[in-house]
Amino acid sequence: MARTDGDRWDLASSVGSTATMVAAARAVASREPDPLIQDPYAAPLVRAVGLDFFTKVVDGQISFDDGDDSGAARLMTDVMAVRTRFFDDFFIEAASAGVRQAVILASGLDSRAYRLDWPAGSVVYEIDQPAVLEFKTTTMAAIGAAPAAQLRTVAVDLREDWPKALRDNGFDDTAATAWSAEGLLVYLPPDAQDRLFDNITALSAPGSRLATEYHPDAGASIGARTRALREQWAGHGFDVDVSELFYAGERTPPADYLAAVGWRVETRPRPEVFAGYGRRFDVTDDLAALRDSLALTAIKGDDR
Repeated sequence: MARTDGDRWDLASSVGSTATMVAAARAVASREPDPLIQDPYAAPLVRAVGLDFFTKVVDGQISFDDGDDSGAARLMTDVMAVRTRFFDDFFIEAASAGVRQAVILASGLDSRAYRLDWPAGSVVYEIDQPAVLEFKTTTMAAIGAAPAAQLRTVAVDLREDWPKALRDNGFDDTAATAWSAEGLLVYLPPDAQDRLFDNITALSAPGSRLATEYHPDAGASIGARTRALREQWAGHGFDVDVSELFYAGERTPPADYLAAVGWRVETRPRPEVFAGYGRRFDVTDDLAALRDSLALTAIKGDDR
């Protein structure tokens, strides 16, 4: 079902189901022979959501790439492993630089507040829809997981006044912050992407850091492959067309936008990020556009 203004979801529907899909990929990546990541919470969270296809994937009964000859499903697991490690390292490096406040935008089933080695005094804010945060908080408590930092959940839609909600939950805009917008931008209209960066900039003290990723084709290449995978996965009971959840339209490249408002920006293409973790980014011709996807990190300068 295509997006609408003010639409809502849980972790088994619409945009929320993609968070479950990503968590399933993290669970698969965590049990590889030489894993880049270790996410012990991914599989229990996926099982708790209860989508049959992803439960079977994390339990090893089926695999993402059953019946897929294109390599897209296998690539998805590889991309999620590298992407997860990239954002893990971003937060670890920010903490090493003395940043003690982190915000995870559209946190979904992200478990970094529980599994990373946060320094004493760290505060992690998770922002997402109320149903998503309530589910994850309840599930993590049920499996005996405890946050490794002070965790503050902010139940608000990013289309609403989330900066106020963040401040109301104790956010300190005079302290440097590490921000992540992981897998988020393609789910925002182009103008909402700009507003997101405007709000982050307004809330960021000097020395704040930001990590995100950018697909120059606005996710079209990803959408094309997920449409093909939908036919394969529908036979297992998962019938969400992920491509319908993306927003098309010309958008300002994040690196340009952020540089114009006072951030020092660095970008790396996806194959380079893969190589940095000892992985090869091998894709078929129909996935070639994914080579242009960029991992972006930025540091806020002295002028707010």
